[in-house]
Order: sequence, then C-alpha cells, then structure tokens
Amino acid sequence: MRDRVFLLSGASRGLGRATAEVLVAEGAYVVISARDEDAVQRTAASLGTARAVGVAADNADPASAERLVATAMAKWGRLDGALISVGGPPAGSAMDTDEDEWRRAFESIYLGTLRLCRAVAAACRDGGSIAFVLSSSVRSPIANLAISNGLRPGLAGLAKTFADELGPAGVRVNSLLPGSFDTERTRELAAQSGDPEAYRRRREAEIPLRRFGSPAEFGRVAAFILSPVASYVTGTTIAIDGGALRAI
Repeated sequence: MRDRVFLLSGASRGLGRATAEVLVAEGAYVVISARDEDAVQRTAASLGTARAVGVAADNADPASAERLVATAMAKWGRLDGALISVGGPPAGSAMDTDEDEWRRAFESIYLGTLRLCRAVAAACRDGGSIAFVLSSSVRSPIANLAISNGLRPGLAGLAKTFADELGPAGVRVNSLLPGSFDTERTRELAAQSGDPEAYRRRREAEIPLRRFGSPAEFGRVAAFILSPVASYVTGTTIAIDGGALRAI
C-alpha cells in the first residue's frame, strides 16, 4: 500500500475514518471528505498532514466527485481507488417517509455514489480498487430503515455492473456490508429507539459473536479489499457483521 493514493468519502468519523487510519498506517496517502468542514479537517490533522488531506464535500453536489479526484491528482499525481460511503439515511417506514426525503437520499446516496465511482475509475490509470460501503440491508431489510432498504440493494447491483464494465481496465469494484458497529450512527439509531441499552442488548443477541464490531475491525477488511493483495476479488459483496446475516 506504500505511496498509493485513496479517496474516502464520508470519512470524518466511523467506518470511513477507521479505514483511513489503516491505510495511512500502511503507508498510503488519503483524501478524506465529509460535509462538516471542521470535522473533516480535524480528522485529516489527526491522520497527519503529510499523508492526509481533508475536503468538505456533499455527495449530493454534482461537482463534488470531480473536485475530490482533482484534489488527489493535484496533491499526489495519482489515484489508486476509493472507499465510497455516505451518511445513513433517516429512519422511517416505507408508508410514512416523505417523498422529499427519498429524493434527497437518492441524490446523495445513489447518484453521489455513481458520480464518485465514475470519476475515480477514470483517474485510476494503472488499475485500482473501489469499494462501496453499503449495509446488511442489501440482503435483509432492517426495520424502520425503508430508504436504506430501498437504495442499498440497488447500489450493490450497480457495483456489480461497474465490476463488469471496469474489469478489463484492471479496476475492481466490490461492496462491503457492515452490520452493527460501535459508531456514532449506531448510537444515534439506538437513541431513537427510546431505550438505547435495550436496543443494544437486543441487537447483540442476534449476532453470533454476541457483540458489536469495532470500527477498526471494519477498517482492516476494507483496506485489504482496496489493496493489491485482493487483486482477484471483484464484483462481490462481503458481509462484515459478526455472522448476523442468515443468508448464505
């Protein structure tokens, strides 16, 4: 991984940040993005300014993808791949979630991912690796997360399509399906349940390993998939969930 360059969206905290930490520790350079300027700059500084650049960007903005890629090229002259993640959509049922929420989520989650994948792939001149951070909802819907249940499976299909189209150019595309991790997002969902402790106990009881994962456990798998060590892995979905998914 030494001296390779990766773009990570939604990486000021949580799973994206954990992956950036592993990549930098392995000698890579990273461009990290998030909507919050202060948060993304703090994270970049914590990673070390010699190897990390933070950029405030909203994936819903059609100009963000090209701007992020341009930042990597201007700073280090190359791009070797990306971890593409967006914030989790708001909770809600399919019957009650307002259409405007669906539109905003589609613009950010779906079209934002599409734009980033296109821009990164075009810049990977010597092949590369792109990973979509999706959700276990790709294979099994999660109660009260209708938007995630609707959009994430479509993105898994898009990743597979990109793998087919970009494979001849040496660009690999995979999907990562995180389960329950001890992140800010998980704690937010727990708070919305009305009883965070009961929520966590219930979720942990459904996981064969009987615990939430640490962000670092996700980061190590994501970094492996982005690395040349995984050079024959493309077009697949990889669950990182402690065994929670019951599908084979």
